[in-house]
Amino acid sequence: MYKKIFLIALTLFTGATIFVACSDTPGRSKGMQPLMDSAALVARGEYLVTTTGCDDCHSPKKLGPQGPEIIAELRLSGYQQNNQLPKVNVAEIQKGFTMFAPDFTATIGVWGASYAGNLTSDATGIGNWTEANFLNAIRHGKLKGLDNGRDLLPPMPWQVYRNMKDEDLKAIFAYLKTTKPVENIVPAPKPLSSL
Repeated sequence: MYKKIFLIALTLFTGATIFVACSDTPGRSKGMQPLMDSAALVARGEYLVTTTGCDDCHSPKKLGPQGPEIIAELRLSGYQQNNQLPKVNVAEIQKGFTMFAPDFTATIGVWGASYAGNLTSDATGIGNWTEANFLNAIRHGKLKGLDNGRDLLPPMPWQVYRNMKDEDLKAIFAYLKTTKPVENIVPAPKPLSSL
């Protein structure tokens, strides 16, 4: 009796497993997540942008009671031309020290001064970028995602972000394209010898 019940249960379980494994779910291909609609894609991108540290460097800040606070109307617009870099002690930098602007949107190290880019949907940000440009920028560390562009400079951790799944990078790009455009031309990097 128990043997019959076991065989019936095993047969039902095996059949259900085969059915689930072989069924062709719409929007799925082998090893892929279900396709997201555009609202879900943007929501996923917003989640990723707010949890992976993009605001840390790309959002201008002001000093508040708890320390640096993001300036909402300038969120993700990068280094602002009117910001002041700290006084540079080149000898200390040459020893391997790194300095940050007070709002963390500029960094000075042995490579010189680098400025956080404008990630908003404005043309001075990523407004004219294609998804392919964005993926290339993150995957290969190239400015504006152009093959012949200069390398992205520290502290941009593209070497870490390049390990993200395509779906996540596409979601980030979809979200950034929905951000409020902020016109802000970020200066080109400067060599240490010019600081």
